[in-house]
Order: sequence, then structure tokens, then C-alpha cells
Amino acid sequence: MDAPADLVELFRTKAELVSAVTLRAADMPTALAYVVDACEKKDACKLLLSGCEAGLSAPAADLCETITQKTIAAPDLSDADFAALGTLCEQKGFRLIRDGLRNHLGGIDIAVTHADAGIAETGTLVLRSRSEELRLATMVAEVHIALLPVSVIKAASHDVEPLVRQWMAEPPDYTAFITGASRTADIERVLALGVHGPLELHIVFLTEA
Repeated sequence: MDAPADLVELFRTKAELVSAVTLRAADMPTALAYVVDACEKKDACKLLLSGCEAGLSAPAADLCETITQKTIAAPDLSDADFAALGTLCEQKGFRLIRDGLRNHLGGIDIAVTHADAGIAETGTLVLRSRSEELRLATMVAEVHIALLPVSVIKAASHDVEPLVRQWMAEPPDYTAFITGASRTADIERVLALGVHGPLELHIVFLTEA
């Protein structure tokens, strides 16, 4: 059962106040098409390495160049959805991965993950990271696209307590509460986005059952 429209709207408003991008998708194919479109529109990752101004060997110099093939990570999509996304990526020349993210820490353009719950009062995503791949996806990609079924949006933080308590009774994993894009500020209170995580957070409200 979908969350009330006013609850979804409250989540959207709160999420956008902390720099998240939001949109609605009627089904998974629409959401996956958005993922590929977002990847196509962004600039390719660039490794920020020191010493690139010095005389380097050819292999070392290659590391200082913009990565030519864009990469999308989708560690928790179903096999069917991963295959569908793979077809779209192949058409655009994008690399699609679901594991081995440690080998791509300097060059993941888009990470797409499911969200297990949403908290409307703060525009917060709740993600249960059952694997290192899923946790890395939410941390190292330049853009994190979270797929949030509107049916799992709750009004307040205490409404997700039963779900979190259920998880706590199972083997440990990493549960993340994500509100907006990664941000920090120095001692002079100058805000910087993407220092400790993704530069952008996109939230796709999935309305299909």
C-alpha cells in the first residue's frame, strides 16, 4: 500500500531542502532509464591525483586523464533488473558492475541502490547494507541514485523503529540513515559537498507495487 500523497510530498520537500534531486517513476524500467540518462549527462569521473604536472611515464600519465568509460554500480538490483540496466548501458557504452567495487574506488560515476525505508519528517533514506559492495556504492560514487518505493515511506523516525529492531535481532550489518548529499564544513563554516561521499543524491519515488 502506497504512502499518503501528503507524506510523499513532505519527504520530497525535506529532501530537496538538503540538496537532493527527486522524481517519480511509475515502474522500474522508467527508473532504470533515468539512471542511464543521468550518467549520460554527467562528466566522466576524474581522478584527483597529485604530481600530474611532473614528467610521468605513459601508464602514470594515463591515471591523470579523465576516465573515458563511465561506470555504473548496481550491487543490489535483481538479476532481471540488472540485465535490463545492462542492456541500456551497453547501448551507451557504459560499464555496469555489481561487485568488485574496491577495484573502482576512483571512478564510479553512478551508484543505484534500493532504499529500505524513508522518513518523511527529515527526507531521510534508510538503507540496510548487507554487503560491502552495497555500502561502498553509497559512499564512493559521484552520484548516488536511491530507488525508494513510496510504500515504505514513514512519517517519523520512531515509525521505522520496529523495522530497525527486527534487523538488530539478525546477524550484524551496516544500517545507514542518509539525508541529502554528503556535506561538511571547515572551521570557517564554508560548506563543501561530496567530501566524504557522493556529490549528488537523487531519489526516485517508485509508485509500482
